[in-house]
Amino acid sequence: MDKIIDLLCKLLTCFILKRDLRKRYRLKLLTLWYGRQIFKTAQKIGENLFVRGYSTVNKNTVLGNNVNLNGFHIHGLGKVTIGNYFYSGVECLIIAQNHNYEGEKISYDETYIYKDIEIGDFVWLGSRVMILPGTKIGEGAIIQGGSVVHGEIPPYAIAGGNPAKVFKYRDIEHFKKLKAEGKFL
Repeated sequence: MDKIIDLLCKLLTCFILKRDLRKRYRLKLLTLWYGRQIFKTAQKIGENLFVRGYSTVNKNTVLGNNVNLNGFHIHGLGKVTIGNYFYSGVECLIIAQNHNYEGEKISYDETYIYKDIEIGDFVWLGSRVMILPGTKIGEGAIIQGGSVVHGEIPPYAIAGGNPAKVFKYRDIEHFKKLKAEGKFL
């Protein structure tokens, strides 16, 4: 199927001479194809959604403006709020519910515990990041690929590992300067 999409992209864009227009139309076509489940399901989608790999969300998902997904999946029915200028690497997973392990059975019963997840503006997830229920990630944070995130990651933090721990911070003044100048990508 990916070969068909690539062929369609080439056919549709080969007549456009400007390289930036070719790239933009290719991204729009990929978003329409890979994002079809998102358009049907998400509670709210901001402007300029880009989807470069098959991605899924739940009915309680709110996506900000200029969100970029690269094979991103949300499981469970907890509310997931993603801010503006969000970027995900490939195969990222957000889990928005837990089994009730303190119910009527030893392992767990059929009821779920839904926990909200908040991801701020300008957050970047590396490939294969897993975000667990109840997580909050602050503005400008970067999560290292392969990390498992639970709890709270403060704004501008760079975190990684299992469980993800903050090991560095971005240059906050530089970040705020670029943000004030509107240099977003």
